[in-house]
Amino acid sequence: MAVINPPAPGRPYAVVTPSGCEGIGAIDPAFVEEAYKTHGALLLRGFGADLDAFRTFARTVCATAVINETPGRAVLDAVHAIQGVDGGTQPFALHPELAREPWKPDAALFGCLSPPGTGGETTLCDGIALADALPEPVRKGLADRRLVYVMGVWPELLRFWLGTETPGDALLASPPRPCPYRFFRMPDGRIAREFSRPALHRPMFSAGPAFGNFLLFARFNNGRGNFPLLDDLTPVPEAWLQAIHAAGEALTAEVRWQAGDVLLLDNTRFLHGRRAITDAAERTIATFFGYLRFAVPDAEEMPDAPWRQGDFRPPLPPV
Repeated sequence: MAVINPPAPGRPYAVVTPSGCEGIGAIDPAFVEEAYKTHGALLLRGFGADLDAFRTFARTVCATAVINETPGRAVLDAVHAIQGVDGGTQPFALHPELAREPWKPDAALFGCLSPPGTGGETTLCDGIALADALPEPVRKGLADRRLVYVMGVWPELLRFWLGTETPGDALLASPPRPCPYRFFRMPDGRIAREFSRPALHRPMFSAGPAFGNFLLFARFNNGRGNFPLLDDLTPVPEAWLQAIHAAGEALTAEVRWQAGDVLLLDNTRFLHGRRAITDAAERTIATFFGYLRFAVPDAEEMPDAPWRQGDFRPPLPPV
C-alpha cells in the first residue's frame, strides 16, 4: 500500500512512497486518481521504476498520448510514445507541456532513469498560486482576456488538417474534419493558423483561476515577446512578463532527482521547467504526455478531439 505525504510549505507536490518493497505497478489506480485530483503534483519515490514500469504506470493513468514534435528529443519507446527531454544544458522557464498547441496534454509524466550528479533539477510551480501572487494590475490586466497563438504552416501540416498542400479560401474557412485551428490567408498570400485560450484559466480539477500558458517560455527561452499575443493582437506588455516571471520564481520548487523517481503533474494546473544541467550525459529522464482516463475535457477543447481517440502524432515541422 502506498503512503502519501501531502504538500508542505516550499514543496507544492505530494510525495508518494511504498509501505514495503512493492513496485509502482502495485499502486491502486483509484489511489492515484484521488491523489492527482486533490494535489495535482505527485512525486512517486522509492518504487525503483525503470523504463518498463514507467511505461506501464503512464498507460494506467492515461488512455492516449501525444508526441512532442520538438526536434532533438530522444525516442526511448516509439510504440508507447515515451521520449527523452529536450536536449542541451540550458535552464528552462516555467511552462505547461505543449501549451503552444491546442492539444495541451492533461498530464505530464517524468521518470528518472539516470539522475545527474549536480544541476538539472526539474522545477515546479502551482499555476493557481502563481495567478494569486501576480501584482494586482497584472492580474486585472489578464482577467477576461485571451491569448492568441498565431503560427505559420508547412505542406505536411496543411495536408494533415486540410487534405491538400494548396487549399483555396473556401477550404481554409471550412476545414473538412474536426480541426483545432482557424486558418487564414495573410495579405502577402501566405497561410497562417491560430487558436486562442484564456489568459487565466480553470484547471481540470480545481476552481482556479490559474496561470498556465507559453508566455514565459517564449519570452525567457525563445526571446520572443510577441507569442502568444493578447486578443487585440498586441504583445503582452514587457512589464507584465517580468512581473509574472518574478512571481513564478518566488514560488518555484525543485525536484532533485533520484533514480527510479516518477513525477506526475496535472498539466492543466502546474508549470514545470529545469535548472541548468552540468553534464547532460548523466541525466536521462523519460517523458510521457497524455490524456487521462478520468479526464473532464475543457469546453475550450473541440468535440471528438483526435488526441482523445488514440495516440496523437502531429505532423513534424521542417527542420
